[in-house]
Amino acid sequence: MKYRLRIEVCLKPGHSDPEGDTTARLLRELGFNVENVGVSKVYTVVLEAGSRRDAMLVADEMCKRLLANPTKDDYMIHVEEEK
Repeated sequence: MKYRLRIEVCLKPGHSDPEGDTTARLLRELGFNVENVGVSKVYTVVLEAGSRRDAMLVADEMCKRLLANPTKDDYMIHVEEEK
């Protein structure tokens, strides 16, 4: 069965986010009442797996091996059946 994975990788609290800081500053300059901006990466992956659980395990392995740096990144995985 095909599954669509949505993997969001973001910085752990306490890590510097220069892109988010710059974006927040520019939004304030444009008149938006913004306190903080955090930047994340989102990966969309379609793959074959035997079950939703198998797809989740594969996604977790992808994050651990390539997509996220465990020292500075957190990640969230959403799995849905591909139609």
